[in-house]
Amino acid sequence: MRNIQVFVEYDGTAYCGWQKQINGISIQEKLMESIYAVTKEMAKITGSGRTDAGVHAWEQSANFYTKSKIPVNRIPLALNSHLPKDIRIVGAAEKDEAFHSRYHAKGKVYEYIVLNRPYASALDRNRSWHVREKLDIDKIEKAMTFFIGAYDFTTFSSVKSQVRDKVRNVTGFEVTRDGFALCFRIEGDGFLYNMVRIIIGTLIEVGRGRIDAESIPDMIKGKNRALSGPTAPPQGLYLKKVIY
Repeated sequence: MRNIQVFVEYDGTAYCGWQKQINGISIQEKLMESIYAVTKEMAKITGSGRTDAGVHAWEQSANFYTKSKIPVNRIPLALNSHLPKDIRIVGAAEKDEAFHSRYHAKGKVYEYIVLNRPYASALDRNRSWHVREKLDIDKIEKAMTFFIGAYDFTTFSSVKSQVRDKVRNVTGFEVTRDGFALCFRIEGDGFLYNMVRIIIGTLIEVGRGRIDAESIPDMIKGKNRALSGPTAPPQGLYLKKVIY
């Protein structure tokens, strides 16, 4: 039995998220259908983590087991021929039998795109968050520094999170501007449910002047979701890379 790792790029707009669900079409479901079309095997494909409805990926990592003898360099082409145009396999590798996309991941990189101008975009409405108010980038950058390090991020995770250990280590955080677009890039050893989106939502409130940047450390110490800002919408979020 071969263990195949694939790197998946997708536009999450039309999907209920990564994980297969009864009441919606998922990325995982479409990938399993394409594997069956190519191999005639009902293989389960395991991702490095779940992305929510509307969230995108530049390079999600996933793996599946197969008896197929298709050369690994041909697997992307074979699977893509059975996938919708908003899901693409952009690479593949043959791994040892023990490799697991989720449990062997050492870190992840996410990006979040904010369109900061008075009028929304017709083209990028499903790929960015439109914020019309002028934002104070200096204050946002100041607030961002307080997220670097290993902390209990309960304040910045969904109340639905079932994870007991909520300590995560954020190793990098930066924002760049390209015209009206702000691109936030955050890297860490892992992220809690909705953590990136709540951090971004809080930073936007800082940029609007509704939250003081200096209050972030006290928010983290408070370990209370009610202390942080709103959850940013899903369409601006991209899984950029999984680190092994």
